[in-house]
Amino acid sequence: MSHYFIDDPNIKSKPIEISYFFEGENYIFCSDAGVFSAQRIDAATDLLLKKIPPLHGNLLDMGCGYGCIGIILAKTYSLELTQVDINQRAIHLTKKNCGLNNVKSNILISNCFDKITEYFDTIVINPPIRAGKEVIYRMYEGAYRHLKESGKLFIVIQKKHGAESTLTELHQLFGNYKILHKKKGYYIITCIK
Repeated sequence: MSHYFIDDPNIKSKPIEISYFFEGENYIFCSDAGVFSAQRIDAATDLLLKKIPPLHGNLLDMGCGYGCIGIILAKTYSLELTQVDINQRAIHLTKKNCGLNNVKSNILISNCFDKITEYFDTIVINPPIRAGKEVIYRMYEGAYRHLKESGKLFIVIQKKHGAESTLTELHQLFGNYKILHKKKGYYIITCIK
């Protein structure tokens, strides 16, 4: 089965341009078939962006898709940005979107944290639900390993997609979690290393 958290070059291209307004800034994103939420900024991402507190230092956008979360947060808070995805089309779009929105980023193709050597003040994940729990939990474990001391992980996940089991997994890894916001089944969760 094909989904967005794989590298499938056989998916036919259907380019689209998305406009998104955040904190007084209008962002333009090029999107395409075969990446997550190709038609619009999804409700979970929108909620995460609106509820995440001000950030500092460096940021990892894990499973970045076409790059919107990292680009918006990096520009809003002047962060040093790294973006990662396994999907070659997503990486291509992220590079293009960083240029369109005047954001510098270290952009890598990587299966979860396989190619990551750095440590981060903040990691954000909108988990690729269709990729399955094994992949998602690998992301959580990698996030714990690659956060600096006192670094923070931010996740957005729906209750119906495993928010409760995510909370259990995060508590086992981090020994803590906080639900920053709950709305219409969406959870914004943070953990501190």
